[in-house]
Amino acid sequence: MRNRFKAIQVILNITGSLLIVLGGFLLLPLVIGFLYGEVETINSFLLPSLISFFLGFLCRSLFRSENPNTTQAMLICSLGWLVCSAIGALPFVIGINTSYLNGFFEAMSGFTTTGITMFTGLDYMPKSILFWRSLTQWIGGLGILTFFLAVTYRGGSAHRLFGAETHKIGMDRPVPGLANTLKILWAIYAGFTLIIIVGLLLAGVSIFDSVCHSFTALSTGGFSPHDASIGYYRLSGYVHYRWIEYILIVGMIMGGTNFLIHYRVARGNIKSLFDNTEMKYWWTLIIVFVIIILIERFVKLEALKPHLFSTSGFFIHIEENFRTVLFQVTAIITTTGFATKDIGSPFFGFVAKQLFLVMMVIGGCIGSTGGGVKVFRVSILFKIIQRELYRLRMPPRAITTPLIDGKPIETDEIYRVSGLFFTWIVLLVIGGCVTAFLSDLGSYESFSGMFSALGNIGPCYIPVRIMGQLNPVIKIVYIFGMLAGRLEILPVLLIFSPKAWRS
Repeated sequence: MRNRFKAIQVILNITGSLLIVLGGFLLLPLVIGFLYGEVETINSFLLPSLISFFLGFLCRSLFRSENPNTTQAMLICSLGWLVCSAIGALPFVIGINTSYLNGFFEAMSGFTTTGITMFTGLDYMPKSILFWRSLTQWIGGLGILTFFLAVTYRGGSAHRLFGAETHKIGMDRPVPGLANTLKILWAIYAGFTLIIIVGLLLAGVSIFDSVCHSFTALSTGGFSPHDASIGYYRLSGYVHYRWIEYILIVGMIMGGTNFLIHYRVARGNIKSLFDNTEMKYWWTLIIVFVIIILIERFVKLEALKPHLFSTSGFFIHIEENFRTVLFQVTAIITTTGFATKDIGSPFFGFVAKQLFLVMMVIGGCIGSTGGGVKVFRVSILFKIIQRELYRLRMPPRAITTPLIDGKPIETDEIYRVSGLFFTWIVLLVIGGCVTAFLSDLGSYESFSGMFSALGNIGPCYIPVRIMGQLNPVIKIVYIFGMLAGRLEILPVLLIFSPKAWRS
């Protein structure tokens, strides 16, 4: 009993510090509210901020500080995301009178950079509310705890907290020392955010939209201030809508790429974009998916027939289809979820719609802001298959250790990747069956919802207007899926282990 109470004290003390940081973030949308004259939204952020500060200082005062062990760090990680989403939901509840469950869903979708939304009528919502949606994704991009550690470095406990949130396979650091690593990661993150903002401004996007879309492109979150997402700019007649889309394609790829690669490129090592297994898979997957979907679009759907006898029309149509397909492939595989075309629309054929589900599972690179199983883990699974085929051809005593970039993959890592992938499949099946059982949706739509939640991707084959009307149990399952996908399952499962709380 004493051990359990000790563990809870450690967990709640650090969670309290996290709430204090969250309270500060909740004050930022007030600036947007004042700039746009939205006096009516002051309480939407001031009250949650005060609650967050109060609970944070209360936890800091009542529970003693102590360095957490690995298990406690993982519990802090899971609890931190849950508590931040619970309080981060209040601006939606107070500001736009939504239900608390919908608000909690939206906040969890934001902090986990999933992008599934409960809301329609975004174009008419208060700017401060829209800014908060985008800000939750920007904070969650590199991780809530990662930002927390960057502003309140906690010495010995920092390493375990950082490891709990970034427990990716083979997660290297750009430089020795966690403090320096955090500074570099957030410097790159902030620098890329600024670059995307400037690019969008030059393309004619308003400062507000530029900031919001920069936040959600780099974090691979996908929230947009517009119901039509990025398609809004084409539909609204923006002259440079093509450049807007290309800029965001670059922004999404930057977010979906390992930030260690960005650091190496910044140091002058351009070859690092192509010289390791994951990056080779990354570019290959994007290219192959684009080619297959374009082939289906041009051949099976006969998209070019009306333009065959017009040279200018032919090339314009080629570019339009290429850009649209490239944008959507990038948006899905990076798990951003922006859209210029609805992935469920007739523009995309059945092959494309199936491949989008595959992309949702794969996701981005390790060390990126993207969700999914991760490209590196997919490459490991391929190596395991190659190893088994090789063993069938070779003598029993032949050495068959699978290699990645010339280094052997440890047996523990193989077990870990296999276990995570199997758990993914189990959760996908559970989520799909629950959705089908408690709704009138077909199997295709039902499974796509959990694919979207667990992959932290956002778009699926369930329309937004229906998403908000789903059974509360389905929403709770998706909330669990979003958190499990973002934290890669293990820290979330620990919540349900009584022994973990006594560690």
